Amino acid sequence: MKTILAPLDFSPTTAGVVAEATSLALGVDAEVVLVHVLQAPEALADYGTAGGYLVALLDTLGRDATRHLAKWSRRVEARGARVRAVQLSGGTPSLLIAAEAKRRSADYIVMGTHGHTAFHELLAGSTTSGVLRRAPCPVVVVPARRAGPRRR
Repeated sequence: MKTILAPLDFSPTTAGVVAEATSLALGVDAEVVLVHVLQAPEALADYGTAGGYLVALLDTLGRDATRHLAKWSRRVEARGARVRAVQLSGGTPSLLIAAEAKRRSADYIVMGTHGHTAFHELLAGSTTSGVLRRAPCPVVVVPARRAGPRRR
């Protein structure tokens, strides 16, 4: 069975990513693996777990991510594709996503981009560009301007 990894950040590009991953899965008889990387907000990450606030925040974010993944999983299932949901944490998103693709022997990764300028990418990088550099398989990039599902 083929595997399509679809990293989700629950931004406006998520609908387009899920639609493209599902369409591809239906076309090649694959399972869609929806992946979310749980991260502390950058502003708090440098402060450790002082007072347990960061731990509580990550717990809340994890519960929210579980709900979002369940919602998107139902949408994939409703279109007739097999789906699984996974949460990852504890590192750089692009590294975790590439490692998960390798671990699952993914045939494709379908992910979105936020449409930042080249200057922003140069300064800040992005998860998508990091995955493109490290992916063990082809990566399908869904542009930010295609936030909704394509009509077929």
